[in-house]
Amino acid sequence: MAYTDPMPSLPGQIGSDGLSAVARTEGRHAWLWVLWLAWMLGGAPGCSSAPNTAVPLPVARGVGSGERALRQTVIDHPAVAVARDLVGAPYRYGGATPDGFDCSGLVYYAYAKAGIRVPRTSTEQYRRALPVRVAELRAGDLLFFRLYPPKVSHVGIYAGEGRFIHAPSRGKRVTTANLASPYWRERLVGAGRF
Repeated sequence: MAYTDPMPSLPGQIGSDGLSAVARTEGRHAWLWVLWLAWMLGGAPGCSSAPNTAVPLPVARGVGSGERALRQTVIDHPAVAVARDLVGAPYRYGGATPDGFDCSGLVYYAYAKAGIRVPRTSTEQYRRALPVRVAELRAGDLLFFRLYPPKVSHVGIYAGEGRFIHAPSRGKRVTTANLASPYWRERLVGAGRF
């Protein structure tokens, strides 16, 4: 059987060969998936690449908006509790302290305070995280976005109920955002767990 899908699907999506990414890796296509993944992730300084694919998202029910909704969320991951307490901290490129965070610095700091070691850069966070289907997200999972194609260039911490905490960009502060927003939904390339 010839393999015809040049871009393997993300977990939970069906490729042109009719197989999900999970089925593909479990069968005789596993080596193709590994080769493709190594090629996509190999050696890119500062960020990683992934297929440009919108990922369907779970819909939050019965939740308001903004910080009030986040406070109502059941927090079952210690990194989420740390990140929630950092909402309002300034953005600083390369920052990984309450004086200022970039996106991967926020993840690094929140996880470290929770007693969990993760890599410092979004590239390594993306590479080393265990892939998770978006439909199976749990609080504390990491969300990876492509803001500047073709590389993964942003990461946030899933807080539950369709919301995530992140350090957006220069001039802004650590905040929460809604995954159902078209802006974020169109740029989401994957999720991972440590």
